[in-house]
Amino acid sequence: MTRTFALNENVSIPAVGFGTYLISSEDAPEVIQTAIECGYRHIDTASGYRNETAVGEGIQAGLASTGLSRSDIFVTAKLWPGNSAWGDAPKTHEQTLAECDASLERLGLDYVDLYLIHAPYGGAERLSQWRALVELQTAGKARSIGVSNFNRGHLDEIRTAGLPTPDANQIELHPWSQKPELLAYMAENGIAPIAYCSLVPLSTWRTEEGQASAKTEQMKADSAAFSDMARKYGVTEAQFLLRWGVQNGYAVLPKSLNPQRMKQNIDLEGFEIDDTDMAAIREMDRGQGVAWATGDPSSAD
Repeated sequence: MTRTFALNENVSIPAVGFGTYLISSEDAPEVIQTAIECGYRHIDTASGYRNETAVGEGIQAGLASTGLSRSDIFVTAKLWPGNSAWGDAPKTHEQTLAECDASLERLGLDYVDLYLIHAPYGGAERLSQWRALVELQTAGKARSIGVSNFNRGHLDEIRTAGLPTPDANQIELHPWSQKPELLAYMAENGIAPIAYCSLVPLSTWRTEEGQASAKTEQMKADSAAFSDMARKYGVTEAQFLLRWGVQNGYAVLPKSLNPQRMKQNIDLEGFEIDDTDMAAIREMDRGQGVAWATGDPSSAD
């Protein structure tokens, strides 16, 4: 899939990116290189994933093996804002600027295409962090800027302060967490949605040790809910769920260490989910996201 979605007048994001959460630093260089070779042109990472150096090595290896240039690859990075509730002091304005520089150094890049505040945990420093991102964009260190896991109140806070509106909000989106009111507000204000954890409904989603989430036992029991729909279109359940996101206008961020699945997850152009099935899925919403074991971060104060 080569479709893109506009973030601002100069920047568009590929509709299908490659997520790097829970990919070890040992695996990341080869995995990222393979993803680029499979056709991915967007790599999504974060300082909180603790693998930026290895992801950067994979990006450079992928560019070298494919003959692509830096401008052919869209890279998203994220500021970890701190969280007082976890004994982690929120980043100040100056610390935010320094954190971006540190991420760029670890990634081996002069700029990122999108820089996000990872979660609304900054509290009293939230606006200071956003002001710093605006400066980073002006300085050319980020071509576009945005937030992640922000709710309407957090976005209104930026608007009320008279600051530039985020280009994007990366949030957990899948048939069991559809966030229609937030998405409507974002559409009204020109904030592009980017979906993470699109594959939560799969029985294979985060089943290994150390991959905690708030997915309920009932959800796990219902994980075959999309198998019949996928079979109807002759695609995998993962392809079906990712296509649902793209049809709704979201960039999606699948992750796999398996090259065959990597190729399947970006091969979404050969079918379109019909109106009947799209309408049926709209009735499946179960509310807040489950990707964070501590609860959906968009509910933070």
